[in-house]
Amino acid sequence: MSKVIFDSGISLDGYMAGDNRGPKNPIGDGGVSIHKWMFNQKAFVEMSGKKKGGEEGPDNKLLEATLARTGAYIMGKRMFDEGEQHWAEDLYKADVYVLTHEKREPWVQKGTTTFHFINDGIESALEKAKQSAKGKDIRLQGGANIIQQFLNAGLVDEFSIHIAPVILGSGIRLFDNIKKDKFDIAISDAIPSALTSHLFYKLTNNEIPDSLRRGSFLTYICI
Repeated sequence: MSKVIFDSGISLDGYMAGDNRGPKNPIGDGGVSIHKWMFNQKAFVEMSGKKKGGEEGPDNKLLEATLARTGAYIMGKRMFDEGEQHWAEDLYKADVYVLTHEKREPWVQKGTTTFHFINDGIESALEKAKQSAKGKDIRLQGGANIIQQFLNAGLVDEFSIHIAPVILGSGIRLFDNIKKDKFDIAISDAIPSALTSHLFYKLTNNEIPDSLRRGSFLTYICI
């Protein structure tokens, strides 16, 4: 059965992206420093298509497991615009549903990645992603606004955050604008690492629409 988790790197002061975000400055000022733990992992190196090699320790096993369980992705237009010119061909190796007001035909890449552009809201994107995932999990890739919409709709089952020892001071916070009484949160695991702290949570809520209650959902942000 599918789940929705999200998996996000954040700074010690709670920001997932810095100021001045844009296609020429993805993740904003200082934002790249949040994800240093990930860049040398074998799973990330191979996913990015740049070269072979990379570390194969506990951080890599965590990343491998997250990628293996993901069957489809959902992201916002802003994240897509920032990444489109930088991402390797067939980076995601799955269907990606981009929430946007722009009408655009699917972008079919070489390999198994296809970007679909969804104009009618998060529920529509989720239903389509569930069909693509074929029992694997749905990963909300970001940005913060998309994750917040899914949290506030009660549609997230699990999430993990990777807290980097970095202070950004300003930018975009992951947990702004959250309806705090929408769900209960329990810690499921915590794993220390040299460059980050991996924290895992499960959510319990009673407000999932009946039409969606038959499948649960996984969301992940990292790249």
